[in-house]
Amino acid sequence: MKTLKKLPLAIQTFAEIRENPYCYVDKTPLIAQLIDAGKAYFLSRPRRFGKSLLVDTLKELFEGNRALFEGLYIHDKWDWSKSYPVIKIDFASGILQSRKQLDERIEIILTENQQRLGVESDNQRADIPGKFTDLILKAREKYGQKVVVLVDEYDKPILDNIDYPERAAEVREGLKNIYSVLKGQDAHLQFIFMTGVSKFSKVSLFSGLNQLKDITLDENYATICGYTQQDLETVFAGHLADVDWAQLKDWYNGYQFLGEPVYNPYDILLFISGNQRYRNYWFETGNPSFLIKLFQQKAYFLPDLEQLEASEEILDSFDVEAIDPVTLLFQAGYLTIEKAYTGFDGQFLFQLKVPNREVRQALNSHLINGYTQTLASEKLKIQHQVFDCLNQGDLPQLQTVLQRLFAAIPWRNFTNNDLPDSEGYYASVLYAFFASLNATIIPEDTTNRGQVDLTVELGDFIYVMEIKLDKSADYQKQTPNPALQQIQDKAYVQKYINGDQTVFEVGLIFNQAQRNLAQLDWQRVSL
Repeated sequence: MKTLKKLPLAIQTFAEIRENPYCYVDKTPLIAQLIDAGKAYFLSRPRRFGKSLLVDTLKELFEGNRALFEGLYIHDKWDWSKSYPVIKIDFASGILQSRKQLDERIEIILTENQQRLGVESDNQRADIPGKFTDLILKAREKYGQKVVVLVDEYDKPILDNIDYPERAAEVREGLKNIYSVLKGQDAHLQFIFMTGVSKFSKVSLFSGLNQLKDITLDENYATICGYTQQDLETVFAGHLADVDWAQLKDWYNGYQFLGEPVYNPYDILLFISGNQRYRNYWFETGNPSFLIKLFQQKAYFLPDLEQLEASEEILDSFDVEAIDPVTLLFQAGYLTIEKAYTGFDGQFLFQLKVPNREVRQALNSHLINGYTQTLASEKLKIQHQVFDCLNQGDLPQLQTVLQRLFAAIPWRNFTNNDLPDSEGYYASVLYAFFASLNATIIPEDTTNRGQVDLTVELGDFIYVMEIKLDKSADYQKQTPNPALQQIQDKAYVQKYINGDQTVFEVGLIFNQAQRNLAQLDWQRVSL
């Protein structure tokens, strides 16, 4: 039996992977293309996507460590007679909570590079830009070659403080202090490569560093991080010999950067090492609490996550003073591109989607927590009950379960905010629960007579739902139910009645004073 190569779990060092029998996906064809095509680049990818390994691969290549590239695409295409001094700036480790801590970390990083390159600074009392400039000039002088600057997780100090806008802005200015040096030292630089999760505007962070080419949404480099389907079927063929490819794609594939879709490497490696158990591997390493707070502050209508359209400007960048939730969701990997097209006015537009089942389940689970504050055990119980009701067409029990759900939401959730004053809040909670069950959700489902609030498909059933909010202090049951009446008057279900599934018209009325589902009526549609 052939021995399988080891999995490079939690290994971000190129030399360690190449010097040991680890699986390695050769990214050097794209690296060669990148270096041939330009000089300064920026790449944004979600966390755990292999950015640090890519940066380390570039470091080893420019330093001329030929043996590590034996057998790879770039080996016989690189000029190994030259080696370049490499300055590596890495903010991946630790959390910096002030400008003072950031400046101290930058000083340490510059000193470490100085020692590794064997250069001494004559300017010990200089400020950070002065020390960085001196390091570049001394390195070029000693090695007789232009300098390579690699920056990994350039934005992490800002994102670590994103909950605190003033602190984040202060940290941003500290980063600007060092990145702005790169423009002035362009003549002494051979190559610049910066990675991060988010993209902040050049004006706010890079202070004129406009020579950076952003390859985040460049189809030529769509697969420079992540694993393609072919990678899995070749490099990991032995490890995935018996896998159900359709199920694997459903759970972990779907990240799209205008080229071939890719899998998150972290998911695949943990999936294999975990005896091919389908779990939320990538999502468990992140904490989207700030995102949830942002959604609540802006009273975001969660069903809109199913049919998002965004311009290139929205996806392109953000600043701590004005954060668009859609921008942050996309850059952090909770949304990806489904398709790109040109709008009627010539503007380049993107249709977005949640990448895969893993992200959908986990994101909606976090949204449920944020919007309802239910205990994990209670949430799981209600999810099972809602699933059973929808999967069996049991509307009486669904009403009971939903009333129990809203009754369990702590009253403090509604203190000093107006969330319960909008039917959008109740629709958002319902959406989060339904979507966490991997049901098909069509928000604001359009027909030739108008649009219904939610259409939910699960198993053999389709539920066409209209939601109303009643603001009376003393709710009295309404006959007929106006929400159900609207569905029937507008014939919203017409487009579903020729299919094989059972269709229900469902009218839900929530009462603001009760903060609960006050009335639910339904009608089974005859096919």
